[in-house]
Amino acid sequence: MGKVRIYELAKILELDNKEMMKILSDLNFEVKSHMSSLDDEMVEIVRKKVLKKDTVDSHKKTKTDKKSFREELTEESKVAPVAQLTPEYAQPAAKRVKKIKPLPSIRDVAEAIGISAAEAVKTLISKGLMLAATATADDKVLDIFSEKYNVRFEKEVVVEPRKEITPQPKHPGKKKHQPKGALLPRAPIVAVMGHVDHGKTTLLDSIRNTNVTKREAGGITQHIGASVVKHDGKKIVFLDTPGHEAFTAMRARGAQATDVVILVVAADDGIMPQTREAIAHVKAAGVPIVVAVNKVDKPSARPDRVRQQLSDVGLVPEEWGGDVIMVDVSAKFGEGLPNLLEMLLLVAEMQELKADPTAEPSGVVIEAELDKGKGPVATVVVQNGTLRRGDVIIFDTAWGKIRALVDASGKPTDKAGPSTPVEILGLASVPQPGEKFVSVDSEREAREMLSKKQQEATVLNINRRASLEGIFSQMKEGEMPRLNLVVKCDVQGSAEALSTSLEKLGTNEVGINILHKGVGRISEADVTLATAANAVIIGFNVRPDVNAKKIAEENEIEIRFYDIIYNAIEDVKSALEGLLKPTLREESLGEVEIRKVFRVPKIGKVAGCYVKSGIIRRTSRVRVVRGGIVLWDGGISSLRRIKDEVREVRAGLECGINLAGFQDFEEEDILEAYEILEEKRHLQ
Repeated sequence: MGKVRIYELAKILELDNKEMMKILSDLNFEVKSHMSSLDDEMVEIVRKKVLKKDTVDSHKKTKTDKKSFREELTEESKVAPVAQLTPEYAQPAAKRVKKIKPLPSIRDVAEAIGISAAEAVKTLISKGLMLAATATADDKVLDIFSEKYNVRFEKEVVVEPRKEITPQPKHPGKKKHQPKGALLPRAPIVAVMGHVDHGKTTLLDSIRNTNVTKREAGGITQHIGASVVKHDGKKIVFLDTPGHEAFTAMRARGAQATDVVILVVAADDGIMPQTREAIAHVKAAGVPIVVAVNKVDKPSARPDRVRQQLSDVGLVPEEWGGDVIMVDVSAKFGEGLPNLLEMLLLVAEMQELKADPTAEPSGVVIEAELDKGKGPVATVVVQNGTLRRGDVIIFDTAWGKIRALVDASGKPTDKAGPSTPVEILGLASVPQPGEKFVSVDSEREAREMLSKKQQEATVLNINRRASLEGIFSQMKEGEMPRLNLVVKCDVQGSAEALSTSLEKLGTNEVGINILHKGVGRISEADVTLATAANAVIIGFNVRPDVNAKKIAEENEIEIRFYDIIYNAIEDVKSALEGLLKPTLREESLGEVEIRKVFRVPKIGKVAGCYVKSGIIRRTSRVRVVRGGIVLWDGGISSLRRIKDEVREVRAGLECGINLAGFQDFEEEDILEAYEILEEKRHLQ
């Protein structure tokens, strides 16, 4: 039978991938992911474990089925010749006739025979057919069941019933009273990225069976849209973005609208500069990647070379032991697209994407424009809740009362649930792509909230940006400090040398994360990536273009320029040393003896002291020592010399000391004054 992938076996045995992975773990099988393969022996062990459980769970039902089966045989025996029922006669029993649908599934056939779906699958596996219970039972499958269970199948003639018109509610936009808080599975939202000529739009065109490419000049996407397709009964939402710049611009505004990214790489060209940029942006976002190796129909196609190139940049194919799914496709001829869609759904299933359709609606703007006829228009994806016509919503820079909703097919609709793209009309102004929206109770509330937002800093300026000097203050407590860098150089050799040297600076305490390294001037895309990932740009013998420089200044992104590699390495090394937690060292300052204890109204006990050695400062920490035992350790609330508050008192002088939170001191107690010094650590 050959090797079977885990996700394929899960589908056959009607389990989700997480359940299958748990079963394999219980069996102590060492598998890396749901894409790993199992040999025949492992498949048989898993099948027995699953079927054993199924048999226990359905024991009562199976007994009932068998009883029904026996009764049926009894009924047949009443009219069968005696010769067919007596052992002395070797004539075969007449086959029972079973009615089935014209295109039955294996489950349908199992029900007709009177066996469980699991038993039917088990029978087919024993004959070398790995088919799920939902698969169509062809003539070969029917022959196996006919021989095994002594039945003859007759296909029914199905007459389509007359469809009745269901009356529609008068107010479809009105919210229904439903229990809130139910998290339900939602469709994955997918973005397609890749080099300009590698077939992104053609791939989408083939998937959607539309004619997008012919409508667009030069095959370049002119309009950000979204579409919904169905595969295997499940929905997938595709965002038709113009590239990784828009993807990262959304992230820069705090929006994460995409669940999975399809990276399109042409099998004849391989990795190109824009491919590398797209990979860097998606990796920085932490979004799963499914690679579509396109144009495999071309004679010059070299898909294995593409896989090797992708492995070199950290995307190792799962068939090579990595964790990135790669599918060979031909967008032009539609080859491999069903498999690509199945892989998308598989990756989405592992993420367990869920939303609450009854919650207050919220989502993100995909694109927006000022239409001459419609006014301000925005395409949004609802991420949670259900958006309805008549809702009042507010963005970061706009608000509106929804006058109309248009779905992905261009038809008016009254509502949009989770993972649904819709175009909305009725906005007061045009929001920006990447802005989030939420619903509010009234137009007045929307105006007040927007006014308050406009008085505050914009989303991009709220976040403090990274600099080599100040990055330590931006690290969250408990996180491993990590310096994000975008490296641009004049030639490839310099880029490799500089990146390799910088990566070697990382330790197990502080890290270097090079989001992207490339050749050429510093572009808008580089600055956008740095904005979204809070990174510093290192430029070696290159300069930014005008737009990149402007955006960097607006978003406070630091760009460091170098013409000597050593200087760049030293600066980054110094920054990393700043990320290391400093070494704390105690330094002894002096010793003070308490010679008299005074009581002062409203203050309490004050120690009259003599500084025996060294110095004591107002900022010192002190230990109260009695008979060699430390009674207390803390700070000083007051240090006086005669009647004046002083900063320090040196050896040979008297002073009055009030301790912060401790008054149980006595005469002849010793105060040890010290301070804690932070020493900067250096990389080894």
